[in-house]
Amino acid sequence: MEKTMDTIKTIRERRSIRKYRSDSVDDESLQVILQAGRWAPSASNKQPWHFIVIKNTEMREKLANIHPYGRFMRESPVVLVVLGDPKKHPRYHVADPHQAVQNMLLAAHSQGLATCWMGVRDTELEPLFREILDIPEDLRVICAVSLGHGDQERTSTRFPLEDIVSWEKYGSKK
Repeated sequence: MEKTMDTIKTIRERRSIRKYRSDSVDDESLQVILQAGRWAPSASNKQPWHFIVIKNTEMREKLANIHPYGRFMRESPVVLVVLGDPKKHPRYHVADPHQAVQNMLLAAHSQGLATCWMGVRDTELEPLFREILDIPEDLRVICAVSLGHGDQERTSTRFPLEDIVSWEKYGSKK
């Protein structure tokens, strides 16, 4: 029961952080995070994802300069770019990588690290990311995730459950 509570606590406490300290992310923590992504569920176990780890300051700067909501990528010591492979699964090559990302966000939080997810897919950013990172045309650029030691505290609220849950049919309350 304690493990379940730890998981729920991690889910509830994780926040999108946009300010980072300059400390590097140790390789052991990075491996834990990447492994969490690797073990995400996927349709037919096709695992249609690929992760690009970017530590290079110049590369992070280039990405920060093109993403209108990702300027803080220049501050985070690591940026993860997540790709989807339509050849591995034509239908779920977008949804499945998002499951991997959620695992990585939670794993990072459990390691005491901060993250922020940024959309890229189906925007004017996708070809720019593709060009900067030499990503083949047959792969989709799903998102980018900043990763590092957070330098801000954030709170969040959620809609009441009764506002977002229906029972048996849409709009039916329990």
